Amino acid sequence: MDLALIEAAREGNQATAEKLIDSGADVNQGDEQGWTPLNFAAGRGDLAMVKLLIKKGADPFKVGRDNRTPYIIALAAGRVDVVKYLREVEDAHDPEKAKSLRPERRYCKAYHLKDLKQYPAWSESRINWKEKKDGKEADQSDGAFTDDKIVFIHQDFTVTESMWHNENVIYNQVDEPWREFCSNSLAFKVPTDLDLMVPNSTQEG
Repeated sequence: MDLALIEAAREGNQATAEKLIDSGADVNQGDEQGWTPLNFAAGRGDLAMVKLLIKKGADPFKVGRDNRTPYIIALAAGRVDVVKYLREVEDAHDPEKAKSLRPERRYCKAYHLKDLKQYPAWSESRINWKEKKDGKEADQSDGAFTDDKIVFIHQDFTVTESMWHNENVIYNQVDEPWREFCSNSLAFKVPTDLDLMVPNSTQEG
């Protein structure tokens, strides 16, 4: 098996990589683990090599036996610049596929109810509501909350009485004005992969 292109990507040798591709080497060739030149370049944080491979037709969604895309590999390695670039590439190639490979992050943040009541269209509901009483679960449909009640906004912008998503839901009238209120007035933001990753100080390329 001729893995010259993979070796060039692992070594960061752009001139050799480009020459091999132009001579007919498969830009998506895989080693025994199914890793492509792009996988290796992404893991190294070699942005210049990553850009070259993408330009030459590398598949940003191709995975090896570990089922990790180049984006996920770069993310795990803390390669910030490569992660940013590959995220843009994935979104440009196939937004739906990219979204499916980056599922919605489970997240919630606590607020005092009085802060949410500043929203002009605020209203309270009791959806999928259960409350423990004498060791048994019982429905609760009335009883107003106090302003200092702690509630939780979730990644889909619904609001619950507990930290559990879709349980004891207080508010689910999610529309663009509500999202804007949460973002602008409450500074609510679901952290992205980039927000949570630990940058690798040995970026290459």
